[in-house]
Amino acid sequence: MKQPLVLTLPNDGSGYRSLLKPPRAVNLRSGLVWLEPGRDVGLHSTEKNEEMLVILEGDGALECEGCGRLGMAGGQIAYVPPDTRHNVFNTGTGPLRYIYIVSRALAD
Repeated sequence: MKQPLVLTLPNDGSGYRSLLKPPRAVNLRSGLVWLEPGRDVGLHSTEKNEEMLVILEGDGALECEGCGRLGMAGGQIAYVPPDTRHNVFNTGTGPLRYIYIVSRALAD
């Protein structure tokens, strides 16, 4: 049986840090991303997962194949459905910090 836990978010300005994943979690994976201005994470796919981005600070854009760029900023969330190729861009003048949360998508 998994146990509840509390973690402190890192604040060291690094590019990427894993937060929670198996075996500490059952299926959930999450991480903290810190993008400098003008940078992006690279095109990738959610495959059979769904993903939520929790924007902590900064200005950015979520670009998904077939939907174009969606602007996002601190205090917002973004959702990426399964089987979606996407990329995240820092469009601001300061760091873009966000947490991604990924989980296996279940059939309806």
